Amino acid sequence: MLFEDRVLYPEFRRRMMSADEAATLIAPGDRVGMSGFTGAGYPKAVPGALAQRMQAAHARGEDFRIGLWTGASTAPELDGVLAQAQGISMRMPYQSDPSCRKQINAGEMQYMDIHLSHVAPYVWFGFFGKLDVAVVEVAGVLPDGRLIPSSSVGNNKTWLDQADKIILEVNQWQPAALEGMHDIYYGTDRPPNRVPIPLLHSDDRIGGPYLQVDPNKVVAVVCTNHPDRNSVFSPPDETSQRIAGHIIDFLQQEVALGRLPQELLPLQSGVGNIANAVLAGLDAGPFKHLTAYTEVLQDGMLAMLKSGTLDSASATALSLSPAAMQDFLAELDFYRQRIVLRPQEISNHPEVIRRLGLIAMNAMIEADLYGNVNSTHVMGSAIMNGIGGSGDFARNAYLSIFMTPSLAKGGNISCIVPMVSHVDHTEHDVQILVTEQGLADLRGKSPTQRAELIVERCAHPDYRPQLRDYLARAKANPVGRHTPHLLDEALSWHQRYVETGNMRR
Repeated sequence: MLFEDRVLYPEFRRRMMSADEAATLIAPGDRVGMSGFTGAGYPKAVPGALAQRMQAAHARGEDFRIGLWTGASTAPELDGVLAQAQGISMRMPYQSDPSCRKQINAGEMQYMDIHLSHVAPYVWFGFFGKLDVAVVEVAGVLPDGRLIPSSSVGNNKTWLDQADKIILEVNQWQPAALEGMHDIYYGTDRPPNRVPIPLLHSDDRIGGPYLQVDPNKVVAVVCTNHPDRNSVFSPPDETSQRIAGHIIDFLQQEVALGRLPQELLPLQSGVGNIANAVLAGLDAGPFKHLTAYTEVLQDGMLAMLKSGTLDSASATALSLSPAAMQDFLAELDFYRQRIVLRPQEISNHPEVIRRLGLIAMNAMIEADLYGNVNSTHVMGSAIMNGIGGSGDFARNAYLSIFMTPSLAKGGNISCIVPMVSHVDHTEHDVQILVTEQGLADLRGKSPTQRAELIVERCAHPDYRPQLRDYLARAKANPVGRHTPHLLDEALSWHQRYVETGNMRR
């Protein structure tokens, strides 16, 4: 297999080697920044070779683990193989791999779950220690050594800037026609030298299409030809369609009241089946000339671009099903004119999000009577994936919407509870809650007004009597009636589920 057309910088050609050889350049205890964001643009060969080295070391009785930093979740070929090799000591900032999750919840792997917008600046500040190695997938290398990014950008700019040693995976599977889709901004700095980010519209380009790298730090170039790992989304079911319908009705109402323009404001959407259902509903709805400023571009937005409902989309990564990826590759010239891929420190930047005035739509695990949201933990202590970018968007968006089915586990869990078992988004950052039962607009409401609205609009009828009873007795509590709670009962629903498998009384 020839890669001469992808590696045009002569010095890098002299550093080509196998993944096995490159993996020997990573030492036990290293902090390693790897590319990748939601199954796109992650290194495909070096992690597997590194996992084999780890397993061999463990067989000899030697400890071999690394600190693993990425953009967000990756794929089994990265997170999975390293976790199964017992090779990760600390993981950040987001994961969705079953093996990782199991080890984290068993206390065998440390995990730091942080806002995605914080990762790059905190690394620059030195808060997490020195980054020893970067392993970054690219689509190609130009004659002057600049890099063509692949299907995700994530934290790659920061890894390349901060790492002592750099291993590049040049993936021939990534289409060469990606060149020109990226906007890599190099204008950020540490305080007190920060300047405003000159991004005024969601499709603005404020940087250049290439990643820069110090050639002297590149110690290996590995050539690969492996596809991204793409997940199939389930077709919208009745529950997700009802959630989507409530959101679209609400947005139409906001337009009618003059609080939103006819073309709405830039959309941000989390990943998942409900999010795709909402996007499908918007595509079939009355809105035209929409824009998106989000972190992940998934099937629903691709369809909206193709139909003309969406004029442009800004993200840091692609997260497409196999069928959508085929369409993307077949129509890449069309999409390259409408999609901008940025570093996640820009796609998730709080100041930019607030200035653009986003409509943020994210999923949750549960919400409580007062609008506090848990989006990361089951029963308070078992991590699912992580907060990702939802906090970046929820705190700073023009509209902050959280959505979930009202029930889980066949009805044994109510997703509306007296008190959430873990707080990711406080009531101060949550404006709208939506389930298939209805939508609760919490803006301008006191805690008790929010509670009454959430019970009647969002809770499942099977659990409304219990919630009404709890709220009535809490209001009678003389200790404090601003945010009424019965502390001896507030988490009893979760405890009941742990003990009996059912939240019902």
